[in-house]
Amino acid sequence: MALKSRISIANPETAALVANSFVPSGSRDKVIVEAYPGPGALTRALMELPKSRIRKIIVLEDAEPYLNFLHPLQEADPRVKVLPMNGFSWDTYHQLEVEGFLDDVENVPWNKPNPYLHFISHLPMDVLGEQLLAQLLRFAPEQSWLFKHGRIEMSYLMHDWLWDRISASIEDSARCKLSVIAQAVSKFDLTIDPQLLVPYNDHFYPDAMNPAYTSKTENRRRGTPFVAGTFRPLKNQIIKPGMLDKWDYCLRKLFVLKSTPLKGAVGHLAPGSHVLKSYLSGDDVPPEQRADLNKIIRKMSVEDWAAVVGAFDRWPFAPEELLITDSFSRDDRV
Repeated sequence: MALKSRISIANPETAALVANSFVPSGSRDKVIVEAYPGPGALTRALMELPKSRIRKIIVLEDAEPYLNFLHPLQEADPRVKVLPMNGFSWDTYHQLEVEGFLDDVENVPWNKPNPYLHFISHLPMDVLGEQLLAQLLRFAPEQSWLFKHGRIEMSYLMHDWLWDRISASIEDSARCKLSVIAQAVSKFDLTIDPQLLVPYNDHFYPDAMNPAYTSKTENRRRGTPFVAGTFRPLKNQIIKPGMLDKWDYCLRKLFVLKSTPLKGAVGHLAPGSHVLKSYLSGDDVPPEQRADLNKIIRKMSVEDWAAVVGAFDRWPFAPEELLITDSFSRDDRV
C-alpha cells in the first residue's frame, strides 16, 4: 500500500483524546491489536493511559519509515510488541495465533461481549481502507478472524464520507451495500464529537493541500474531516453462518438498481428469479419472510434484505456459483 493513502494522527493532544475514547475509564486488562499506526502517535497515547486498562499492545506495521518511529516504543514499554506485518493480510492474523501472541486472550461466549481484546486502526483513505472495514465486519456472522475469541470491539479513525456511507439510513442517498452489511452485523457509534477533529491540519499528517491546486484524487481527499468510531458485533446476527456469499450476491445484484422498486428489481438476481415475488408477499407468507415489493432498493431495511436473501436461499433454482470478488484471501491481501 502506498504511503500516500495513509493518514495518521499527528497532534499528541488529539491522540490522547482518541485513545481515551477508544479505551475509556472502566476498561480493564485489554489486549490491543493496532493496525496501520503510522508513526505511532495513537500508540503512544494508548501507552500513556492507566496501565490497568491495557495489558498488551500488538502493533502491525510493515512500512519501514514508520517502523523507525515504532521500535523505540517497544524498547520503552514491555507491553508493546511491534510486528513488521501488514494489516490487510489474512496471514498476519493467522501468524498472531500460531506464534502465540493471543494465547493469553480469554475466549468469551458469543452471548456476552469480550472486553479483553480490541482491534484499533487508522483506515487508509483509498478504496482498500473501505474494503478492509467491509471484510472485517463480514467475519462477525461466521465468528472467524479475531471474532473467534468472541464479540470484540473494533475502533477506527476514518474519513467522514466513509462513516456517512456506513451509517446511512433508508432515507439517505448515501445508503449502499456497506451500510446494509455494517448495520446487519454491528452496532456502532462515534466516540468523540467530530468537531474536535477539525480543522484537519491541526490534527493529522500529512498536511492537506488546497484542492483547488491539485488534480490528484488522493490530494483532494486528504484534508476531508476524520471521525473516530467503535463497532460492536450484535449478539443476534441477522446474517446466519454460511449465508454471507448469498447476502453479498443479492446486495451486489440489486444495488445497481437502487432506485428501482423491489418488484421490478428482483428478476435481475438470476434467470427466472421474478418468481421470488411470490416468496415475499401473500397471505401464506410468514410475516418474518415478507418484504414490501414497492420499496425501492435503497430504502430497504436490514430486515427487508434478510427476507430477500432468505427467499433466494429457499428458491430451488437459485444459481449455485456465486461470483464473489471481495473475499479476504488467505493468500492475498484485500
